[in-house]
Amino acid sequence: MDVGVVTVGDELLAGETENTNASWLARELLARGVSVARIVVVPDEEDAIATTVRDLSRRYDAVIVTGGVGPTHDDVTMDAVATAFDREMAEHPDAVEWFESETQYARSDLVEGTSHLPSGARMIPNPDGVAPGAVVENVYVLPGVPTEMKGMFGEVAAEFSGTTLATEVVYSEEPESSMVDVLRRVTEEFGVRVGSYPNGEVRIKIQGSDPDEVAAAAEWLRERV
Repeated sequence: MDVGVVTVGDELLAGETENTNASWLARELLARGVSVARIVVVPDEEDAIATTVRDLSRRYDAVIVTGGVGPTHDDVTMDAVATAFDREMAEHPDAVEWFESETQYARSDLVEGTSHLPSGARMIPNPDGVAPGAVVENVYVLPGVPTEMKGMFGEVAAEFSGTTLATEVVYSEEPESSMVDVLRRVTEEFGVRVGSYPNGEVRIKIQGSDPDEVAAAAEWLRERV
């Protein structure tokens, strides 16, 4: 399963807020055997969000969008997703029922638009906040507040699965440039994926679907770096 992640927010592009949602989702998806094919940051602009969502939804099995969900003036993500799929925004009966039966909020307490979702969407309840999320075709729309995003992802996490990769890590004090040939050879010998990450010493990550093959590749590499 290949997934695209879209994080929405001017504050992310300005560097005012660290993009922890993208990092957290990538780790959660990887643990479920899901490949994160792309992570994109877009501004709080309806056209930019709609264009990005439309493109990624065609490329990947699913898209997760976080941020810009709610009733305030700059929360335009739901409208953008509706635009991406040529749908109208309307009060969603499941959202209304959820507010009335599962929360402490009376309908009259809600800011106008809180219970509006793209027509035909599947509502995702927000166990740690107010504004609900939605699934529109293969796009999952979650809040940007980390606690709310994590809680809402838990409501749909079972829908994301794939082949879990075995992982081994090898460390080397040699410069990365001196290991080009040996890293190429290990991928050819064992059919594994290898990534090298220099930071003082070099961390070499080896991944593959066969744990024995990955372990053998790691042992082979430790003898040569």
